[in-house]
Amino acid sequence: GVVGLMWVSGGRVLARRMSGTASNAPRYVSRLEELRARLRAEDEELVQPSKLSRSEQYQHSRAEVGGQTAVRIDAYENPKKPRWLKVTPAGDHDNLPEFERLRKDLRGLKLHTVCEEAKCPNIGECWGGGTATIMLMGDTCTRGCRFCNIKTARAPPPLDPAEPQNVATALAQWGLKYVVLTSVDRDDLSDAGAGHLAATVREIKLAAPDLLVELLAPDFAGDLELADLVLQSGLDVFAHNVETVARLTPSVRDRRAGYSQSLSVLEHAKKSMPSVLVKTSIMLGLGESRKEIVQTMKDCRNAGVEVITFGQYLRPTKRHLKVEQWVPPEEFNALKDQAEQMGFLYCASGPMVRSSYRAGEYFLESLLRQRASARHNQAIAQ
Repeated sequence: GVVGLMWVSGGRVLARRMSGTASNAPRYVSRLEELRARLRAEDEELVQPSKLSRSEQYQHSRAEVGGQTAVRIDAYENPKKPRWLKVTPAGDHDNLPEFERLRKDLRGLKLHTVCEEAKCPNIGECWGGGTATIMLMGDTCTRGCRFCNIKTARAPPPLDPAEPQNVATALAQWGLKYVVLTSVDRDDLSDAGAGHLAATVREIKLAAPDLLVELLAPDFAGDLELADLVLQSGLDVFAHNVETVARLTPSVRDRRAGYSQSLSVLEHAKKSMPSVLVKTSIMLGLGESRKEIVQTMKDCRNAGVEVITFGQYLRPTKRHLKVEQWVPPEEFNALKDQAEQMGFLYCASGPMVRSSYRAGEYFLESLLRQRASARHNQAIAQ
């Protein structure tokens, strides 16, 4: 026999023994089927974040809640969303005119929202209440995290120089008290977009000085000087998401992101600008254990993070990571209690909570204004 070699993705070689008497047609058909099977296997491997067996994952899915064991639902055996994940469709709420007004304003100023791009399940509630999370620097990201529905490209379109002013104009018109800004990653830019983000915050503060600004920032590839450009722009809350536990980070996030890199950015933010609230968010249901979640909370608290949120991971499309488990509300409640015991100032924890979810804005707004008032009184006393 003859050994035939085939190149497949990653430069690996598949060796296959072939009979010298066999006809060429079946041989090539067999090769094609073998290659297809291998690619399917690799694709499945790509979207499986956990290396644990199903039985091990089941054991990892059990969490002690109030002295009782809360068991997650296996999403493979029960792919249908549980009842607690039923949400109100976009626009199906009591304030439809506000929803439409906000959408019209965004289109007129050529602005994007993460609410739409990431298919957030809370868009109806937030938009109906006059709140939207503005996504800066376009709708295309240079990274390809396996949980995210944002479009990706190596070289997205150039930044819109009018965006900082357009965002400030829109927010001044809406008359909000608290706004959340987020952005795509722009590794193709020399400053990773830090200058553009900082300019946007400054324009907002000029147009609406009393408006509180939260920015969900990228990691700037770990360049802390670029993070400083944003931190010194006048924002009130600096947010950057670790997304998941350390073990799952390589298979969940883009290879250019990293667990330690994210923690270093968060730690630097608090040390560099102590007056700014530092926030992060974690998705659950990807195969993480309760022990790993607690360790992540400790790591974040040690880095100076003051606000943390937990939410259920929901698969945007079949091309993205599969949901491993449906996490029960009881576990989310227990994590909230544990976060408060650890010293976090605030924790939003629930199946439908997202990093920019508006439920926590009221608390953060009150806290930030109290801090500002205390600093003002201290300055007068001195």
